[in-house]
Amino acid sequence: MVTRRSLLTGLAAGLAAAGSAWRPVAARAAEMFEVTHSEAEWRKMLTPQQYAVLRESATERAWTSPLLNEHRRGIFACAGCGRDLFSSDTKFDSGTGWPSFWAPLDGAVGTTEDTSFGMTRTAVHCSRCGGHLGHVFDDGPKPTGLRYCMNGVALSFKPATA
Repeated sequence: MVTRRSLLTGLAAGLAAAGSAWRPVAARAAEMFEVTHSEAEWRKMLTPQQYAVLRESATERAWTSPLLNEHRRGIFACAGCGRDLFSSDTKFDSGTGWPSFWAPLDGAVGTTEDTSFGMTRTAVHCSRCGGHLGHVFDDGPKPTGLRYCMNGVALSFKPATA
């Protein structure tokens, strides 16, 4: 049986394997963000891959993020502005090749509709800087039933200190 998850994972893997620069254009919310920079400033602050994901809504290749196998207690934050986004307590192995969480921290993310590739998805962005993080799907585990499928390059990890 083909599920949405297997279809999207296969599509992403196939495009990445073909050397395609998969850059869906997510609908950007007409929001004002607390952290703003010019395009040139963002390019100086971020690696080329971070810029492509956070500022241009690209998707990193599946199974490439070191954060996929990050299992320590701590906080996953936005690589663009440092805002705390997800607790390690909500991280789970979705089998998709991207770090996945069943809930963000309160007020940490916003969402917009993404209609790229002929389908409708919900894009997730940082509520502080507007950086694209990934997408949220309704096939996650309890208690929320949600799967926040995030690009690891859009995140940084802050280990717990105790």
